[in-house]
Amino acid sequence: AVQRRLCGRLLQRLEDKGLALVGVQVLLLSEEMAKQHYAQHEGKPFFGRLINYITSGPIWALAVVGPNAVSVVRHMIGATDPLAAIPGTIRGDFGLHKGRNLIHASDSATAAEREISAFFQQSELISAEAFDQRYLLEQ
Repeated sequence: AVQRRLCGRLLQRLEDKGLALVGVQVLLLSEEMAKQHYAQHEGKPFFGRLINYITSGPIWALAVVGPNAVSVVRHMIGATDPLAAIPGTIRGDFGLHKGRNLIHASDSATAAEREISAFFQQSELISAEAFDQRYLLEQ
């Protein structure tokens, strides 16, 4: 997404859905951090290519909040393989190659907490209280 200059469009989709960005940073991921981030894939045939790709240029690390944020974002991004992702999803609309993934999303609340803490210090995150709590916390 960064290389293809799509970040603004992807952020717009998240915000249009009603999610709030509480953490955003642009960074170059080290090989060590990439291996830690994708540790669950270590030993799989694509692991080396995945690490090479995510460390090949800048990424945007995001933390978003909103009702059911993890499942909402997972649904919005679509299937990992963009050829299987339905139109209307981020991967379905913008993706061409499975090995050139545009976006990653945590697959559980536990994974989200782990991943957010790997990319952000607590002091770098905006509290959800800065947003309209009635909207963000509705169930």
